[in-house]
Amino acid sequence: MPRNEPTEGTESWDGEGSARRRKAARYAVPVAVGVVAAATIGLVPAFAGSGSPDLPKISAQDLIAKMAKSDVQQLSGTVKVTTDLGLPSLPGGAGGAGAFGGGQGGGGGSAAPQSKLMELASGTHTLRVASDGPEKQRVSILDKAAEYSLVHNGNEVWGYDSGSNTAFHHTAPGSAAHGKRQAPEEVPPGLKNATPQDLAKRALQAAGDTTSVTVDGTAKVAGRDAYQLLIKPKQSASTVGSIRVAVDAEKGVPLKFTLTPKSGGAAAVDVGYTSVDFAKPAASTFSFTPPKGAKVVDGGAADAKAHRPHGKGGAASEGMKAPEGMKAAQDMGGMNVLGKGWTSIATVKGEGSGLPSGKDTSKGKGAAGGPAAFLDSIGDTVHGSFGSGKVFSTRLVNALVTDKGTLYVGAVDKQALIDAANAAK
Repeated sequence: MPRNEPTEGTESWDGEGSARRRKAARYAVPVAVGVVAAATIGLVPAFAGSGSPDLPKISAQDLIAKMAKSDVQQLSGTVKVTTDLGLPSLPGGAGGAGAFGGGQGGGGGSAAPQSKLMELASGTHTLRVASDGPEKQRVSILDKAAEYSLVHNGNEVWGYDSGSNTAFHHTAPGSAAHGKRQAPEEVPPGLKNATPQDLAKRALQAAGDTTSVTVDGTAKVAGRDAYQLLIKPKQSASTVGSIRVAVDAEKGVPLKFTLTPKSGGAAAVDVGYTSVDFAKPAASTFSFTPPKGAKVVDGGAADAKAHRPHGKGGAASEGMKAPEGMKAAQDMGGMNVLGKGWTSIATVKGEGSGLPSGKDTSKGKGAAGGPAAFLDSIGDTVHGSFGSGKVFSTRLVNALVTDKGTLYVGAVDKQALIDAANAAK
């Protein structure tokens, strides 16, 4: 098998349009750790098929260009997602997705897209996906006892949870200009695009002078020949070891995306096709009618109610949707990004009070217990010229909350967070 020559690559794609500014929930550690894990590195993939096909040599620059030029918009297939971020288990048996409160999030209850996005942050999931251009997508999450489907067709979005027989419906208003329809905001990008294509694009946005990009052999994925693009951070403080993207040799479409932590072990997140078909999906794939007896939630009305300020029957915080990436995080109210590349750190300035101590004397017990004790048990106390604080860690993302309530979080090691806090004091 011919070996592809390693080539440094500095190609990158421009980021998508900035998300509208939103107020962020301050921090529910370790929820913030998991959310920024998805925001910083996206979801990711890792399993190769058997065999290494004999393909012509290609440089990293040419392979990236091939991916960028790929115009595939019609496909269907099955995607396997395995995520192991090392999130701590929460009291009561909740862990992984439970750490996000993923069960009933969003205005549409269990059928709301926002709640299902968080479930992909832990464990192994099988997805059926289909796409016919930018206005038609379908993603179904298959579980043993139930199925969740998200259908986007033009300006309409349907979400359906068979377990609770609940449907979520949202219709976006039409655009006044040129009669164009406005894309519904209720489709979280991470769920609508939970495929290797979108993940590879986001990873390559970081491919600059902080990144080594090479072609490292070939692979067989979902029965198709593919080149393997290897992406490695050059910044030593990054917790990312490498990202491996299997790119379809004919179509230029990423078929598999594997992220491995610098600490080693199994991939932190694996997302890849087990089967794929580039034929146009049937039109009926993107049609949805709620089953008889299903509870239908109006997403627009539920969202408006959830966004009302206190005193008018609603919650104080606005749209708690996971940001698409660090740039989107920067656009969120109160959040800034320090550094660049793989060692970017998101920070939210505190308001004078950090996490509570583990001793709870509020009821005269004087003993450790409750949420504060739990946070003490999973966090490491650190000190610096900034004062003191606690670091909460996963396999990829670390978060520091100072005694003044300021949050620093990123896919960086603990010392990088302490250095950032010292520099900002």
